[in-house]
Amino acid sequence: MKKSKIIVAGIAAAMLVGCAANDPNRRAKTGGVIGAVAGAVIGNQSSSKNGKVVGAAVGALAGAAVGNYMDKQHAQLQRQLAAEQNSSEISLSRPDGETIKLDVASEVTFDVNSASIKSSFRNSLDKVADIISEYDQTAVHVIGHTDSTGSNEYNQQLSEKRSISVAGYLSRNGVQRTRLRSAGRGENQPVADNSSSQGRSQNRRVEIYLKPIVQGRESEAFVAPY
Repeated sequence: MKKSKIIVAGIAAAMLVGCAANDPNRRAKTGGVIGAVAGAVIGNQSSSKNGKVVGAAVGALAGAAVGNYMDKQHAQLQRQLAAEQNSSEISLSRPDGETIKLDVASEVTFDVNSASIKSSFRNSLDKVADIISEYDQTAVHVIGHTDSTGSNEYNQQLSEKRSISVAGYLSRNGVQRTRLRSAGRGENQPVADNSSSQGRSQNRRVEIYLKPIVQGRESEAFVAPY
């Protein structure tokens, strides 16, 4: 386990050196670096606290099985996260026939200007991790967003830190590292008007996308949703 941590650290350092400080796209690349590092360790290297193996190889679905597989996963998420949906902490949607999207409100997940997950929300993330780890033929994209308060650079960094925090929590609780990708979008993709407090609240969010890993087009699952 120690050896694998050293390897991952080396990969991260090498990739970050490649993102030069004067590169205008450096911030946009950070999420890709984290995603690559998250998928760098393959094999049965450790077990999570709930006893599920972390880092095992990921399988693929036959094309004909995708719809039913994702429908079952969506239905289970609906059941297990009913309380969170009723309190508007998490919302579920289907952007397309194959993808499941979870919108997680940042204010229930993090304190202001913090990327540390609130202890009060860990039980909800445990539920998410349990279901995602059970349906292990999906890629998991964790994407952070902020409102427009503060500088663009600060918001970009905060969104990245929060996505990494959630992805790390899922990994520690049974979701295979090879399935996880994380990225930050900062203030650049609002879903509401930042001129109102309600709009800013909607824009502060973490999105989790579940995309099926399908035989013959496995790489598509690991392409960021947008």
